[in-house]
Amino acid sequence: MNEHSEHPFASFLKIVGKGPNLSRSLTREEAADAMAMIIAGRVEPEQLGAFLLLLRYRGESAEELAGFVDAARASLSYDRDLASTEDEGRPDIDWPSYADRHRQQPWFILSAMLLAENGFKVLMHGIAGAREGFAPTRPALQALGLEPSLDMASALTTMKQTNFGYIGLEHFLPRIEELFHLRPTLGLRTMVNTFARAINPIRARCQLQGVVHPNYRTLHQDLSRLLEQPGAAVFKGGGGEVQRNPLKGCRVFWCREGTSGEEAWPPLLDDVSHDWRAENLGPESIVDVWRGDLEVPAARAAIVGTVGIALRTLGHAKDLVKADDMASAMWQDRMRDKF
Repeated sequence: MNEHSEHPFASFLKIVGKGPNLSRSLTREEAADAMAMIIAGRVEPEQLGAFLLLLRYRGESAEELAGFVDAARASLSYDRDLASTEDEGRPDIDWPSYADRHRQQPWFILSAMLLAENGFKVLMHGIAGAREGFAPTRPALQALGLEPSLDMASALTTMKQTNFGYIGLEHFLPRIEELFHLRPTLGLRTMVNTFARAINPIRARCQLQGVVHPNYRTLHQDLSRLLEQPGAAVFKGGGGEVQRNPLKGCRVFWCREGTSGEEAWPPLLDDVSHDWRAENLGPESIVDVWRGDLEVPAARAAIVGTVGIALRTLGHAKDLVKADDMASAMWQDRMRDKF
């Protein structure tokens, strides 16, 4: 390309950046093409920054996010092999963990462990948290003796053996993971924080989503419909993770086989004086709570309540009360010496 020719990516900047009267959202196909160029490294740094900030200022549409997911999935090196993967080799639950904004310990990990113990295959994926004052996911997993897999094949093998696998985004979509590191430079979160958690790399039939801002619930619900996700649940979770707050009512926005709706889950604890954040606890407390050596009522309720939402989304409970009762029974019957 000579110095006077227009860069191919400039056409996407024109679409989203021409101002309030001439700009418009990208179509799904345009968004996929734009993200494919970003993943391939065929975008100048100035273009990437402008693109991310323009979308951040205007807000992403579900169609655009679907296109970004399409491009991310198309870039997966193992995608062709997945087409022939038998259903029994796939996870039951896709569990994204990308917020790393929870100041309390990530109790939702024990929700995943409880589901795995009861025969549900869970694939969790996320980023390494390094924000001061926050409790990231990976140290808690390591306290349980669980190490992140270094490639997707290993993650699936571990999941097959134990019903749980974890892999970092850097090991299956490194270019997307790099975009997360732009936040300190740009000063803002970008659309990567939204669409990365929707990728569902192994196409699990059930996907759970926790968000910080309530307006993202309907956005993710619309995105799930566009991606034809068989089952999905989106709710405001602790720190933006898949973790039910037991002290408040929880509005769950769901999709099931092409239909969608909303359910209002009640609070699980009436006493709001519970030490919910438990900020003085370290990653080892995850093990202590599982074993029953440490009693944190709000944490226990969050664990059980999150499992209830998962069971309902999986279609294993006919109503909310039954889902929470099933989850409570699972917690009571857990193998306490497992970790």
